[in-house]
Amino acid sequence: MIIEQLTTYESLPALVRPDHRDVDLLGLAERERESIRRATVEHGAILFRGFRVESPAMFNQFCRLLTHELLPYTERSTPRSHVEGEVYTSTEYPPEATIPLHCEMAYTKTWPSYLWFYSQIAAETGGETPICDAMKVYQLISQKTRERFAELGVLYVRNFRKGIDLPWQEVYGVSTESELEAYCTAHDIGFEWLEQGVLRTRARAQAVIRHPSKGQMVWFNQAHLFHVSNLEPTLRGFLLKRYTELGVPRNSFYGDGSAIEPEVLAEIRAAYDQVEVAFPWEAGDVLMVDNMQVSHGRKPFTGARKTLVAMAEAFSQ
Repeated sequence: MIIEQLTTYESLPALVRPDHRDVDLLGLAERERESIRRATVEHGAILFRGFRVESPAMFNQFCRLLTHELLPYTERSTPRSHVEGEVYTSTEYPPEATIPLHCEMAYTKTWPSYLWFYSQIAAETGGETPICDAMKVYQLISQKTRERFAELGVLYVRNFRKGIDLPWQEVYGVSTESELEAYCTAHDIGFEWLEQGVLRTRARAQAVIRHPSKGQMVWFNQAHLFHVSNLEPTLRGFLLKRYTELGVPRNSFYGDGSAIEPEVLAEIRAAYDQVEVAFPWEAGDVLMVDNMQVSHGRKPFTGARKTLVAMAEAFSQ
C-alpha cells in the first residue's frame, strides 16, 4: 500500500490509489487491515480513490473488514436514513445548507473512533466534505478559552416539540416515555416534561480530549454547531422570540449553564476556518477518518449528491 499526498500543499487527507486497474479494495482491506488502521491514526484521514466501489453493500463490507465493531446511529442530532447494515445517508439537510466542521457525536460522552464516507454520487457542483485537524483547532484557540471550556465542558439543551426538529423517539431510539426516562437516566442526561408534552433534555459533555494514542489535546465538542447563533438569522430571530434561548429546539452553553459569549463562538469558528481543507468528491471515493483528531462538515451543492457514512468502535473517556 503506497500512501501519497492528495495535493502538494496539504497533508490532509493522505491518498491511496490502486497501482493497476484491477486492484480489489476488499482484498486490500483484508491484506492491509492493521497498516490501514495505523495509517489513519498517523495521517488523520485517508482517501481511497480510483477503486471500483460500486454499491452500498461493498462499502459496508469494506468498513466491516477494517473495524472491530460498526455502530448504529444513536443519540441523533440530524436526519439520516438507514441504508443497510450500519450504513446511513449523510445528513439530509437542504443542498443550500452548510454544515460546520465538527467531530462526530462530540456532544455525547461516547463517540465513534472511526468514520467512513462513501461518495456514491458526486454533486454537480460543490458538496465537498471539508475536513480539518482538530488538534490544530485546539492550538489556535486562546488559552483562556481552552481553559474555561476544559474546566466547565459544554451543556447541550434540546427541546422536543411535535413537528420541530427530530422527534425524541428517533433521537434516543425509544418509543415510550418510560423508555425515554430510563435511557436518559442510564446515560446521565437530564430530562423534564414541560407543558403540551414538550420534552427538554440537558446533556453535559467534554469540550476537549487528549488523543488516546498521540497524546495531544483535541478540540472536541459541538458548541458552535448546536448554538442558536448557527441558525439562519431570520429563523433564529423567530425561534428566540417565541421560545427564548433556553426553549429553542437546541442550544449550547458552558457546562455550568452560563451563556457562551458571541466573541468566543466567533473565535472558535475562525479557528476552524483557518485550518479547513476541502477537495471535490469523485464517484467511488471512500474517506476513512480518525474521528478523535479530524473534524468534518459539508459544503452547499447543486445537482444530485449521495454520500453514505458508517461509524465504528465506540470510545469513552
